[in-house]
Amino acid sequence: QVQLVESGGGLVQAGGSLTLSCAASGNIHIINDMAWYRQALGKQREVVATITRSGTTNYVVSVKGRFTISRDNAKNTVSLQMNSLNAEDTAVYYCNAVLYSTTGWINLWGQGTQVTVSS
Repeated sequence: QVQLVESGGGLVQAGGSLTLSCAASGNIHIINDMAWYRQALGKQREVVATITRSGTTNYVVSVKGRFTISRDNAKNTVSLQMNSLNAEDTAVYYCNAVLYSTTGWINLWGQGTQVTVSS
């Protein structure tokens, strides 16, 4: 069974930092795009950052200069370094990956990890 498992969420004070990690496991042939999304209470899920297999990154405007997405293709992992956190960053963060397994292409989601920024 292919799955994404996130870790690293928690409670942090405004101005602090957190790093989220996500590991893909199972019978995976290749992972294309990976991304981090977030969903705040009462709001729609939004993309935070994306990274292609070759390392090209994109960020939502609100996190540019504060967040950094990276990946390790050999380990099938993706991370999100979050600095200068503020209350508006409070949300459940989800890892996403487009990958090819024995059953074909899958758009896979992690279970989510809570990030809470206290002001």
